Amino acid sequence: MPKIENMKLLDEGKILVTGGAGFIGSALVWALNKRGIKNIVIADYLGDDEKWKNLTPLRFDHYLEADKLREKLQTEERPFGNFSAVFHLGACSSTTETNAAYLVENNYEYTRFLAEWALAKEIRFVYASSAATYGNGGQGMDDKNDDLARLRPLNMYGYSKQMFDRYAQRHDLLRHMVGLKYFNVFGPNECHKGEMRSLVHKAFQQIRDSGKVRLFKSYKRDYRDGEQKRDFLYVKDAVAMTLYLAEKDDASGLFNIGSGLAHTWIDLVEPIFKVLGKAIDIEFVDMPESIRGQYQYFTKANIQKLRDSGYDLPVTPLNEAVSDYVRNYLLKERTLGG
Repeated sequence: MPKIENMKLLDEGKILVTGGAGFIGSALVWALNKRGIKNIVIADYLGDDEKWKNLTPLRFDHYLEADKLREKLQTEERPFGNFSAVFHLGACSSTTETNAAYLVENNYEYTRFLAEWALAKEIRFVYASSAATYGNGGQGMDDKNDDLARLRPLNMYGYSKQMFDRYAQRHDLLRHMVGLKYFNVFGPNECHKGEMRSLVHKAFQQIRDSGKVRLFKSYKRDYRDGEQKRDFLYVKDAVAMTLYLAEKDDASGLFNIGSGLAHTWIDLVEPIFKVLGKAIDIEFVDMPESIRGQYQYFTKANIQKLRDSGYDLPVTPLNEAVSDYVRNYLLKERTLGG
């Protein structure tokens, strides 16, 4: 875990983490715990999956369901004391969700309510946007370009995130908060995500059980099968970047959270075969027609804005990140801190 020296702001009051039982949210709480910070309130929807297992090794003051949080904040002046920071990471993150009303309520309306509540009380507000707002990348993936209206997300999930980004910009809120455009984050604590798990998690199970992995064929001449490219980022790096920007007093607006590199799906799965001691065996299968029109063939985060802000920690090389995830978490069936 990269070390961040200045955590003064996060020591001054309680910290609210929405989505704190989820993938990036629980990793963020783990990172705070490693620095001795436990004055944390977690809000989430636990539902009927096994997301609750991410919470068991973590230390925090209080947990409540996200709808109860909104009710408390609307009716009580200081339900948990004074907050110094809000990390709003809770959302519906399914890129295949088609219920637009559900996505608007969860990803736009709730974010707007929480942001306006935090800013009114002068609480540092950091929220999860998404690289899905960039769509197919035809308009670039540069977080320094303020023309958000030019972006065309490929699915309703991406558009629900784009709705708040544009709302915050129109109402001059972005200069008072930080929005994080997470790229393809993978790592421990994602097993509850079902089909939204990273390919590392899915491939590990396939290779362990059958000795081979299935990857989608390419439907563009510019990309051979398995050589579609993504910006893959280890979750430990993602939370280090997140905490840095929360503490950086003069950081505001949207930031790409990625590695700044584009790797193929083949690059991603090869270290899994190596850790498991198996010969590389890849089968290319048809991509479902339902997602062919929404498929991103290339993503690469421009992280110069993050670097220019002073973030100088190295990004974990993909091979090392995948190997650490498989060897120390998937094979041992461990969560972060477990």
